[in-house]
Amino acid sequence: MGQLFSLLYLAINLYSFMLIGYILMSWFPGARDSQFGQFLAKACEPYLEPFRKIIPPLGMIDISPIVAIITLHLATSGLMVLQGMLM
Repeated sequence: MGQLFSLLYLAINLYSFMLIGYILMSWFPGARDSQFGQFLAKACEPYLEPFRKIIPPLGMIDISPIVAIITLHLATSGLMVLQGMLM
């Protein structure tokens, strides 16, 4: 059971880093047009889309990715609490 939690924790952390990379790519022109940028878009946009529907941009700043990353962090914390309860 502990290995399952470790795997989920690793997957969530990896996905968080993918989201951060995808967000940072928006600062560089044409970065999202690369193969790596398109891969990250396919992986990250389905998760970010619901947050963008709920949270409107503040001027030119889109804070929905921040909320999405915080949500992943809360999920990781929840996994740790659940793991502690089961052990």
